Amino acid sequence: MIFDGHNDALMRLWKQQGDPVAHFATDAGHINAAACRAGGMGGGFFAIYCPASRMPHTGSTEVNAVELEPLDAPLDQGWALQAAMGQAGIALQLAAAGHIEIVTRPDQLGRAFMGDAVACVLHLEGAECIDADLLALDVLYGVGLRSLGPVWSRNNIFGHGVPFAHFRDPDLGPGLTEAGKRLAKRCGELGIMLDTSHITLKGFEDIADMGQPVVATHSNAWSLCPSSRNLTDAQLQVIAQSGGIAGLNFAPPFLSDAGWKTGRVGLEACIRHLEYMIEHLGEDHVALGSDFDGARMPDGIASAADLPVLVKAMEDAGFGSEVIAKICCENWLAFLGRHLEKGA
Repeated sequence: MIFDGHNDALMRLWKQQGDPVAHFATDAGHINAAACRAGGMGGGFFAIYCPASRMPHTGSTEVNAVELEPLDAPLDQGWALQAAMGQAGIALQLAAAGHIEIVTRPDQLGRAFMGDAVACVLHLEGAECIDADLLALDVLYGVGLRSLGPVWSRNNIFGHGVPFAHFRDPDLGPGLTEAGKRLAKRCGELGIMLDTSHITLKGFEDIADMGQPVVATHSNAWSLCPSSRNLTDAQLQVIAQSGGIAGLNFAPPFLSDAGWKTGRVGLEACIRHLEYMIEHLGEDHVALGSDFDGARMPDGIASAADLPVLVKAMEDAGFGSEVIAKICCENWLAFLGRHLEKGA
């Protein structure tokens, strides 16, 4: 059984338009009802992400192997709110149809994970949709939001995103703004987890200074792949010491230099990162954060249905059954059980 730290299925369905419930019942995309059943995916973080347009993915395999991509332009808050509300509405429709269960309490978590519906922790990837008065935050909390990354890889009123860069570390800009610190404080009051994936090193440090467990839902080891989106050894140490967690991102550009150049890697790259993260974090703080429906996948993983292939690769690499169980689900479930208890 798998609990995954990040997917963009809601964004994909919002871009697809039409009936999201019917579309989720097809075999389209990385995350759908059949793929989750086939791959043993019992739960995950479902991201609400606000793109610059509603144009569907083209399916292009073009690779842009530049060392530093410019940051995307900041989004208009009204447009971002429209996108966020649309995706939140899709989550509610999927829940009403029995495809997912939006989890907000610790007593729900284990039951939902083992049930027929996919256990869903609603996550906001980039807070562009939230106003400076934070009123939209309370609305999203009411819908079920329990996890939030203040920025995606672009700046907003709350902080600075780390650009997509290779051969660069995450120290590429300022951290949280004063508005961002108010957002972080309010998230703590509500029991909304803060995610440090996509934020600058200084933003990571600002969140770490709050004294809560530090989480990076879908980021890898910088020492193995020097992408600005990845975590340095010092950041891994902070996560471990805080009792936090880091989820392996499956996207090839964040797994190896070859993946950055060609957009393709094998599963051995995933195993290398898992081994390194276990060494530097400890086996209780490493999990999965696929980035399904938001990125290309390694060779051998076409959708969530292929998650058993990654499990087999762990077995072949000599990972014991207890460690595999921790990576696949137990670490996320234990962490979320503690987190959701605070907001209950």
